[in-house]
Amino acid sequence: MEWIEFRAMNTPVMVAAQGPLARQGMQAARELIEAGELRFSRFLQASELSQLNRSADAWFGASAEMLDILQKARHFFEATGGLFDPTVLPDLVRLGYNRSMDEIRTQNSVVPSIASEREPQADFHEMELDLGSSRVRLPKNMQLDFGGIAKGWIVDQAVTLLSRYSDASGVNAGGDMRFIGHSPIGLGWPVELEDPRDASQSIARLTVNHGAVATSSVAKRIWKQGEKSRHHLIDPRTGEPAQSQWLCATVIADDTVTAEVFAKALLIGRPAEVEGLAAKNNLVYLVVDRAGVLHGSSNSQEYISQHESIRP
Repeated sequence: MEWIEFRAMNTPVMVAAQGPLARQGMQAARELIEAGELRFSRFLQASELSQLNRSADAWFGASAEMLDILQKARHFFEATGGLFDPTVLPDLVRLGYNRSMDEIRTQNSVVPSIASEREPQADFHEMELDLGSSRVRLPKNMQLDFGGIAKGWIVDQAVTLLSRYSDASGVNAGGDMRFIGHSPIGLGWPVELEDPRDASQSIARLTVNHGAVATSSVAKRIWKQGEKSRHHLIDPRTGEPAQSQWLCATVIADDTVTAEVFAKALLIGRPAEVEGLAAKNNLVYLVVDRAGVLHGSSNSQEYISQHESIRP
């Protein structure tokens, strides 16, 4: 199997494939990933997402790609009871996440303190989609951040494209990964879960035959705002970084968008909400608590190939 590595979406990306057309397919996948970032990044003023946000309160002619991700966002907003909510962009900006994480890290992860109250925001239900005319209208005070859902969507699109060139392929974008076909080693695709307390260590090893794995963490995209520690997972009910009982959550699903969205919802939700969300959607998940102990759903056991112990 061949692979290429590059950086996109402020994260390391690996694209792998096998077969005589592998190189051609991987290059096509890379171009798709880079084009996806140009379309959906809120940090690029010329992106379609930035143009959509600037057009709030007016109808905006949207691409098929934008309409697809907006429909998925609306579906998962409902499916998670609002724990996934792309309207948190004003909160992210207020808390200092107003430039890419790569830029923040070059400034030692410190951003200026911004003294501002949370302003009233429109409910995501108020977004209007006119699919027949390929257009969308955001309410006047709504700004969207696609973040993880866009990354998951791009990974899914890239693997689907790769499958036209290779009978076995995978894409990993900063822990959001999707596989199609049989692993070349014949035992499923090996996935190492990083210890959220020490990035150089693995906390578990999974074997995934197909589908997607996504991990979200409150210990990765972090910064200081004045004297306060911040992270990027915003509880839409408070507008503040979620007070999670877990350091990270991993979800295994058929597609990367589903895995990515529910991994974040598990971190944002309160214990009772998490329990209900997992049961209702039959989620396959693993979470690491603040003591570094791995917990998981009963149906996660079949994916774990190496770990000393796991708690329910």
